Amino acid sequence: MQFELTEEQKSIQEMVREFAREEIAPIVMEYDEAKRFPEQLIPKMAELGLLGIIFPEEYGGAGMGYMEYVLIVEELSAVDPSIGLTVAAHNSLGTNHIYTFGNEAQRQKYVTHLAQGKSLAAWALTEPCCGSDAAALKTTARRDGDRWILNGQKTFITNPTYSDYVVVMARTDPEKGKKGISAFVVENGTPGYTIGNPMNKLGTRASDTAELFFEDCAIPAENLIGKEGEGYKQAMQILSGGRISIAALCVGMARGAYEHTLKYTLEREAFGQKIANFQAIQFRLADMATEIEAAKLLTYQAAWLADQGKNYSLAASMAKLYASELAVRVADMAVQTFGGYGYIKEYPVEKFYRDSKIGTIGEGTSDIQRLVIARELIKQASQNL
Repeated sequence: MQFELTEEQKSIQEMVREFAREEIAPIVMEYDEAKRFPEQLIPKMAELGLLGIIFPEEYGGAGMGYMEYVLIVEELSAVDPSIGLTVAAHNSLGTNHIYTFGNEAQRQKYVTHLAQGKSLAAWALTEPCCGSDAAALKTTARRDGDRWILNGQKTFITNPTYSDYVVVMARTDPEKGKKGISAFVVENGTPGYTIGNPMNKLGTRASDTAELFFEDCAIPAENLIGKEGEGYKQAMQILSGGRISIAALCVGMARGAYEHTLKYTLEREAFGQKIANFQAIQFRLADMATEIEAAKLLTYQAAWLADQGKNYSLAASMAKLYASELAVRVADMAVQTFGGYGYIKEYPVEKFYRDSKIGTIGEGTSDIQRLVIARELIKQASQNL
């Protein structure tokens, strides 16, 4: 086992840490308050390769692996989880779906554009009726000659306002259940495709989240990704990779909350001494740091398995479950340590407290992760009987 980062990985980590400190930190609260995405960051992130992290250079990507990917998402999220979420959804969901299951023409047309950061990517599975029960989605795609006609609605979609392309899961055969779902690329500006106003969220308010509407939206037949009826299967595989990035997001925001808390305990005085001297505070810091390290190792393990081409579904769900619930616990302890100051927006832990909840909901709730984990454990045990 190797626990040491390579020199190249350390260099990437430091580069992103500096970028987050210089470009993101000064505007965090301004954009959070305005629930506005800092659009000016897109070309800057593209220049650093952050919008094509896991894609080969031949498609305009940075040619890095999942280990580098989680380091990047973690560093961004330690300063602003909104930006970590933006980068994660772009890389592991929208762009990765086209790269993994698209044909060469689709890779050349869409992945190259997205990996170079000419726009963000969006990925649309969730609907008002169907979150965890994704197989029950109601958006339809009907074949009409050399076109597909889409009708339906998607919700809680990340990045659509700043995306030229969105991957959409739609039902192509209502009689086949999950095997009747297919995936398509829809281009922004296509007649019949509209994007709703940004949603007013509890946290990660500077990330772009909106509803999508399809009304007799006609797209070319060649925009089908893979084979008809394989969309649900594709989506489940993409979500497994996405869970690694959500775990990294949660490790980052937990670390950010912890670092601000540690600094505060070394500055704040009560009863004639620094509060870091009190045993109750020390125990809280110890719990925070230990659990963050555990979540980090789970996340790194999942990333390593992905880079090795091994099955990482179980590891990704475990990392996502633990890291997301940890982020909520750490943010809560951070606010508690700050006391009254933790409850006002002048101090950063208030924002981490609001942001942390997204991890236990997005890309598969904690309950869904427990189902995935349990089913895989039972499957493995049954095979060994």
